[in-house]
Amino acid sequence: MSDGSGTPRDPAVTRVGVISLGCAKNLVDTEVMLGHLDRAGCRFVQDPKDADLIVVNTCGFIGPAREESIRTILEAAQLKQGGALKRLVVAGCMVQRYADELKQSLPEVDAFVGLDELDHIVGRGLADLQPVAARTESAAALPVLDSSGTNAREVGATAVAAWSPASYLYDDRTPRRRATPSWSAYVKIAEGCDHTCSFCAIPSFRGVFRSRTTESVVKEARALAEDGVREINLIAQDSSHYGRDLGLREGLAGLLRELNDVEDLRWVRVHYLYPNTVTSELIDTMAALPRVVDYVDIPLQHSHPAMLKRMRRGGSGDSHLELLAKFRRAMPDAALRSTFIVGFPGETDEQFEALLDFLRRAELDHVGAFTYSHEDRTTAFDLVDDVSEETKQHRLEALMQTQQEIAFRRTKAWLGRSVEVLVEGPHAETEHLLVGRMAGQAPDVDGQILINDGYAEPGSFARVELTETAGYDLVGRVVDGR
Repeated sequence: MSDGSGTPRDPAVTRVGVISLGCAKNLVDTEVMLGHLDRAGCRFVQDPKDADLIVVNTCGFIGPAREESIRTILEAAQLKQGGALKRLVVAGCMVQRYADELKQSLPEVDAFVGLDELDHIVGRGLADLQPVAARTESAAALPVLDSSGTNAREVGATAVAAWSPASYLYDDRTPRRRATPSWSAYVKIAEGCDHTCSFCAIPSFRGVFRSRTTESVVKEARALAEDGVREINLIAQDSSHYGRDLGLREGLAGLLRELNDVEDLRWVRVHYLYPNTVTSELIDTMAALPRVVDYVDIPLQHSHPAMLKRMRRGGSGDSHLELLAKFRRAMPDAALRSTFIVGFPGETDEQFEALLDFLRRAELDHVGAFTYSHEDRTTAFDLVDDVSEETKQHRLEALMQTQQEIAFRRTKAWLGRSVEVLVEGPHAETEHLLVGRMAGQAPDVDGQILINDGYAEPGSFARVELTETAGYDLVGRVVDGR
């Protein structure tokens, strides 16, 4: 019997398929579990039908994310019927938030792993399976299962979290097997959150904000660079808050200065700055360091002061614009990214129009938007969810249409310029195009550079002249491959 690739199946080696859902912070947790399984000698497979063990790392942030998690779990469970799958393990945020309810409603699942138990994945994942043979070399894989045709069971509508908030924090010594391309990696610099945003349940299951030491982060970055990584993306729930729990006044600025000295790194990108914790020193530091790319990811959520007050965020459209202007003065070519919530309880038509007006004035490069989700264990859950789903969806579409016009106009402004591009390989749909990203494009969430003339090796940096636009993407030709 083979594994689907022609390689005979070794019954002594546990074959693992891993599905990671949700954000990049969740992906790092997945990579930690992969690291533990890798040390135990497991082999990772691309096709979930070939797996003895499937691990689903869930997202439990909002209702649609939980629905996707449940669909994926049930689809994976179907592979037990006449297939190789012997064990299904569910891990992550939704487990931490709703463990008791999940155990009752998902008898198909063999084991659950919470956020504080990532190092238990071997014991719970390999229980009752064949003894694991000596370590084998294979590429880690995150197979994506088809989510069509399966009805998700509702979880978390009114449940109370089963476990206390997490306290785990990985460090540079933690085993980790990356699921990203060899030239790019995420580095989680902190875990948890101390903010009390009324719409967000993350502190209730991710726990209080806790920073890794600067030494630990830099050690990991150096190890990644020695392993061929050229781009690292720093992530946390609030990256600009980094180090304050350790007594550091300007923790993120200091960390960036240390990372800028890691010679083999080319790009350092910071995600998830919180507007109320950004300082002038941080802005100036980001602008001054050559390896820190001109990229600002700062979720603002809204612009109307009444909405921001109800969200427990503070500030206003004017204060947001002032902060964005500070970044642009320091980094004129910076790409600015933000996220917004529409349909929060009490949002009026006038307040939503104020948000659209803010977008037109802010001229952001990249925007993500979400409809409000009424979540238990948040202070907003006590408010009346008085904006209809139809209105929420209409507002989401109007916001994204407004932003599309802005983004397309800003993208055209790059035409004729020559930029440094991290080449990532052939386009998924045609071998006649290469795909890459410039510094102002983060992996997975922003547009791309489509290269239709010239060649450069995946993982290399090339100088590309930008010649035309393709929606949110830009098209160009290689003028200098390195």
